[in-house]
Amino acid sequence: MAPATVLRFMQKTAEDEALRQQLETLLGVGDGNISSEAELDADETEALKGERAPVVAAFATQNGFAFSAADLVTVVEAFQKHQFGELSDAEFAALVGVPTAGEAAALKATASPLKRLSRYLGETYLGIR
Repeated sequence: MAPATVLRFMQKTAEDEALRQQLETLLGVGDGNISSEAELDADETEALKGERAPVVAAFATQNGFAFSAADLVTVVEAFQKHQFGELSDAEFAALVGVPTAGEAAALKATASPLKRLSRYLGETYLGIR
Protein backbone atom coordinates (compact mmCIF):
# COMPACT_ATOMS: atom_id res chain seq x y z
CA MET A 1 0.00 0.00 0.00
CA ALA A 2 3.00 2.31 0.33
CA PRO A 3 3.16 3.07 -3.43
CA ALA A 4 -0.49 4.14 -3.30
CA THR A 5 0.35 6.47 -0.41
CA VAL A 6 3.22 7.96 -2.38
CA LEU A 7 0.88 8.48 -5.35
CA ARG A 8 -1.74 10.15 -3.13
CA PHE A 9 0.94 12.49 -1.76
CA MET A 10 2.17 13.27 -5.25
CA GLN A 11 -1.38 14.00 -6.43
CA LYS A 12 -1.95 16.26 -3.43
CA THR A 13 0.87 18.51 -4.68
CA ALA A 14 -1.38 19.49 -7.60
CA GLU A 15 -4.29 20.33 -5.30
CA ASP A 16 -2.67 22.02 -2.30
CA GLU A 17 -0.66 25.14 -3.05
CA ALA A 18 0.83 25.42 0.45
CA LEU A 19 2.04 21.80 0.30
CA ARG A 20 3.45 22.39 -3.18
CA GLN A 21 5.35 25.50 -2.06
CA GLN A 22 6.79 23.70 0.96
CA LEU A 23 7.88 20.81 -1.23
CA GLU A 24 9.47 23.20 -3.72
CA THR A 25 11.48 24.70 -0.86
CA LEU A 26 12.52 21.24 0.41
CA LEU A 27 13.62 20.09 -3.03
CA GLY A 28 15.36 23.31 -3.98
CA VAL A 29 14.38 22.69 -7.62
CA GLY A 30 11.23 22.67 -9.74
CA ASP A 31 7.83 23.99 -8.85
CA GLY A 32 6.83 21.41 -6.22
CA ASN A 33 4.10 19.92 -8.40
CA ILE A 34 5.09 16.27 -8.73
CA SER A 35 1.58 14.99 -9.38
CA SER A 36 2.19 13.18 -12.67
CA GLU A 37 4.82 12.19 -15.20
CA ALA A 38 4.13 15.39 -17.11
CA GLU A 39 4.57 17.57 -14.00
CA LEU A 40 7.63 15.78 -12.60
CA ASP A 41 10.62 17.45 -14.26
CA ALA A 42 14.14 16.03 -14.51
CA ASP A 43 15.54 18.14 -11.64
CA GLU A 44 12.68 17.13 -9.33
CA THR A 45 13.16 13.48 -10.31
CA GLU A 46 16.85 13.55 -9.44
CA ALA A 47 16.21 15.37 -6.14
CA LEU A 48 13.50 12.87 -5.17
CA LYS A 49 15.71 9.91 -6.03
CA GLY A 50 18.75 11.34 -4.26
CA GLU A 51 19.59 12.82 -0.90
CA ARG A 52 16.29 14.71 -0.63
CA ALA A 53 14.23 11.48 -0.58
CA PRO A 54 14.40 10.96 3.23
CA VAL A 55 13.56 14.63 3.83
CA VAL A 56 10.57 14.46 1.48
CA ALA A 57 9.38 11.17 3.03
CA ALA A 58 9.54 12.74 6.51
CA PHE A 59 7.72 15.84 5.23
CA ALA A 60 5.02 13.66 3.66
CA THR A 61 4.62 11.71 6.91
CA GLN A 62 4.16 14.98 8.82
CA ASN A 63 1.37 15.78 6.37
CA GLY A 64 -0.45 12.46 6.79
CA PHE A 65 1.18 10.42 4.03
CA ALA A 66 3.37 7.78 5.69
CA PHE A 67 5.87 6.09 3.39
CA SER A 68 9.61 5.47 3.33
CA ALA A 69 12.28 7.12 1.21
CA ALA A 70 12.70 3.78 -0.59
CA ASP A 71 8.97 3.77 -1.46
CA LEU A 72 9.31 7.29 -2.85
CA VAL A 73 12.34 6.35 -4.94
CA THR A 74 10.57 3.26 -6.29
CA VAL A 75 7.58 5.28 -7.49
CA VAL A 76 9.68 8.12 -8.93
CA GLU A 77 11.88 5.64 -10.79
CA ALA A 78 8.74 3.93 -12.14
CA PHE A 79 7.44 7.29 -13.38
CA GLN A 80 10.79 7.96 -15.05
CA LYS A 81 10.99 4.53 -16.70
CA HIS A 82 7.38 4.73 -17.87
CA GLN A 83 7.97 8.20 -19.29
CA PHE A 84 11.01 6.96 -21.24
CA GLY A 85 9.11 3.93 -22.53
CA GLU A 86 11.14 1.46 -20.49
CA LEU A 87 7.99 0.22 -18.73
CA SER A 88 4.71 -0.65 -20.41
CA ASP A 89 1.45 0.62 -18.94
CA ALA A 90 0.84 -2.82 -17.42
CA GLU A 91 4.35 -3.02 -15.92
CA PHE A 92 4.01 0.49 -14.53
CA ALA A 93 0.60 -0.34 -13.05
CA ALA A 94 1.94 -3.48 -11.40
CA LEU A 95 4.98 -1.68 -10.00
CA VAL A 96 3.06 1.19 -8.42
CA GLY A 97 0.01 -0.87 -7.51
CA VAL A 98 -2.65 0.66 -9.73
CA PRO A 99 -5.00 -1.47 -11.82
CA THR A 100 -4.61 -2.14 -15.54
CA ALA A 101 -7.44 -1.21 -17.93
CA GLY A 102 -9.19 -4.57 -17.48
CA GLU A 103 -8.89 -4.45 -13.71
CA ALA A 104 -10.14 -0.87 -13.67
CA ALA A 105 -13.28 -1.84 -15.55
CA ALA A 106 -13.99 -4.56 -12.98
CA LEU A 107 -13.36 -2.13 -10.12
CA LYS A 108 -15.89 0.40 -11.40
CA ALA A 109 -18.67 -1.97 -10.43
CA THR A 110 -17.63 -1.99 -6.76
CA ALA A 111 -18.06 0.55 -3.99
CA SER A 112 -15.15 -0.34 -1.69
CA PRO A 113 -13.10 2.72 -0.66
CA LEU A 114 -9.87 0.85 -1.42
CA LYS A 115 -11.12 -0.13 -4.84
CA ARG A 116 -12.30 3.43 -5.51
CA LEU A 117 -8.80 4.63 -4.61
CA SER A 118 -7.26 2.09 -6.99
CA ARG A 119 -9.62 3.23 -9.74
CA TYR A 120 -8.77 6.89 -9.07
CA LEU A 121 -5.03 6.23 -9.16
CA GLY A 122 -5.38 4.22 -12.35
CA GLU A 123 -7.37 6.98 -14.01
CA THR A 124 -5.03 9.70 -12.78
CA TYR A 125 -1.71 8.07 -13.63
CA LEU A 126 -2.54 5.76 -16.52
CA GLY A 127 -5.57 7.43 -18.08
CA ILE A 128 -7.68 4.32 -17.51
CA ARG A 129 -11.38 5.13 -17.80
